[in-house]
Amino acid sequence: MQIRQLNDRLSVGPQIQPEDVAALKEAGFTTIINNRPDGEEPGQPTSGAIEDAVEAAGLTYHHIPVTRGPEHADVEAMGDALASADGKVFAFCRSGMRSCMTSAIARSEAGEEGDALIREAALAGYDISPVAHLL
Repeated sequence: MQIRQLNDRLSVGPQIQPEDVAALKEAGFTTIINNRPDGEEPGQPTSGAIEDAVEAAGLTYHHIPVTRGPEHADVEAMGDALASADGKVFAFCRSGMRSCMTSAIARSEAGEEGDALIREAALAGYDISPVAHLL
């Protein structure tokens, strides 16, 4: 499992397995956001399997599948999930890129500065310049 910290409250990363949830809880995460649609690739755990593990661990779960690129509804749902989170958030997709982009757009819409979001993503290993015009 790979965790890439964006800031003190938000980290992103690639696909997790249900058995990774305990380590995320131990690392202090209270909310897990799944930005991956079910069935994207063979062998991928379902949203339901991850949700069951998250709920069994006493954490909060959101499934916000982003398919091609973040749509307005995806960004709005991500913004709502981030705003309602009580503690540290871990968001994931196949590689972490969609989670990073979607959260950056949502945070920009909530008033955070776009250039700072781009730098933060770059430090975590993500190039979100394709969505810079939305920040």
